[in-house]
Amino acid sequence: MSVLGELRSSRKAASGPRARGGLRRGDGRAAALFLAPWFAGLLLITAGPMVASGYLSLTNYNLLQPPEWIGLDNYSRMLEDPRLLNSLQVTFTYVFVSVPLQLAAALALALLLDRGLKGLAIYRSVYYLPSLLGGSVAIAILWRQVFGSDGLVNQVLAFFGVQGQGWVSHPDYALGTLMALNVWTFGAPMVIFLAGLRQIPQMYYEAASIDGAGKIRQFRSITVPLLTPIIFFNLVLQVINAFQTFTQAYVVSGGTGGPADSTMFYTLYLYQRGFGALDMGYASAMAWLLLAIVAGMTAVNFLASKYWVFYND
Repeated sequence: MSVLGELRSSRKAASGPRARGGLRRGDGRAAALFLAPWFAGLLLITAGPMVASGYLSLTNYNLLQPPEWIGLDNYSRMLEDPRLLNSLQVTFTYVFVSVPLQLAAALALALLLDRGLKGLAIYRSVYYLPSLLGGSVAIAILWRQVFGSDGLVNQVLAFFGVQGQGWVSHPDYALGTLMALNVWTFGAPMVIFLAGLRQIPQMYYEAASIDGAGKIRQFRSITVPLLTPIIFFNLVLQVINAFQTFTQAYVVSGGTGGPADSTMFYTLYLYQRGFGALDMGYASAMAWLLLAIVAGMTAVNFLASKYWVFYND
């Protein structure tokens, strides 16, 4: 009993009000110190501009005069803006075509690299490099030259006796060149796919081989189901990134969204309205519409994931 009494008294002393109070005060100061930069960034860089943008979306503001309250007029104008509706069509086409092709290319390369090639780190770095440079101005300029009238693509076609054309200057093909650029930047999802493939136990493939399943059947019945969480993760990220595409369209089209508004992405039109026409109130309303679209697409992906994403449990 004496031993138990000593243990109880030591526990009470260690957890007494003075000890608890000292730990709480010390931890609180340290937590406040380390969290202060994050809270400052949240208020000054994220929350503050969002509140200001929400207010400006309800005003007529041209950066030169004080905002004039107009209510929901900016949002009603969107329904009668043909260029905005065209930009939405271009953006949705870009997202729904380029993102699946990008993920397919990333998965194919990940499967190839997962075979244990020599110099895997070098190949992985080389394939990941386009993802680092794909959103840069230099790569967009290079892409414009590659698909230009005298670019590399037409030179290759001329070698086979095929007459080329200015791909970036043709309304029917300009958007396709930007899709190809987005597919080319498959490095980031490829690395994530490769990490997911390395987490699949080999015993599943060994058991399937014993049962007589071929490589295609193993891919359909083992690889794809166990990789669906990774596919879902990459899908959500790449859809969000694709809706925010701006640099490529701006550089390739020269900031006009041409030819014939075929590359007029939503973000590019938002930039033109805000900083070209100084219609900042309308641009703010467009920004909130883009936020609603991205949030809606993300919500749809999460709701649909329960039908095709499979976890270990």
